Amino acid sequence: MLVVNWFNTIKSTHIYLVDELKKGNISKPTLIGADFQTDGIGSRGNLWEGKVGNLFFSFCVEEKHLPKDLQLASISIYFAYLMKEVLSSYGSKTWLKWPNDFYIKNKKIGGVITTKVGDKIVSSMGINIIDAPQNFDVLDIYVEPKKLVSDFLEIMKKNISWKQVFSKYKIEFQNSKEYFFHLGGELKSLSQAKLCEDGSIELEKRRVYSLR
Repeated sequence: MLVVNWFNTIKSTHIYLVDELKKGNISKPTLIGADFQTDGIGSRGNLWEGKVGNLFFSFCVEEKHLPKDLQLASISIYFAYLMKEVLSSYGSKTWLKWPNDFYIKNKKIGGVITTKVGDKIVSSMGINIIDAPQNFDVLDIYVEPKKLVSDFLEIMKKNISWKQVFSKYKIEFQNSKEYFFHLGGELKSLSQAKLCEDGSIELEKRRVYSLR
């Protein structure tokens, strides 16, 4: 049973949840959502900006409650793809740029960060629904943030296997080859990247994982 707490305003759903887990104040699977966050965390520790009406939420689950074939390296992509499937069911053309960024055409509209705290997996998502900073874009449909979270939780309950998700994701991965990603502070092209079965990539004789 997932405990859901929704705030009007919060510094960061991700920071709040991680801090509460470390303090031992949360032991059950928990979701923290907010209408607005003042200091959201994006990939590589960047600030994730947004206004009321955009989506901000974080949740934690134990690994044992996830599909048996889902490896730690695959989790970020897994959660992102489940949300992408929800968005697709509404008619959105959202696609996933490796490893876990939501895109509309050639612009980012959101993303996922995932970390581990003790025996808990913490995943946080942000999606621009009504407003976006410069050089970003918004979702191509409108949906209430709480409705989006509710439908995401419903698809999570289905415990869809990683194998099922990966069979679709590996086809969509071809879109990522036109783009770049950050690796060790450097911008790297995905054009020559090879997608591995666990969602990691092989690039320049290195194995790169998506968990972050």
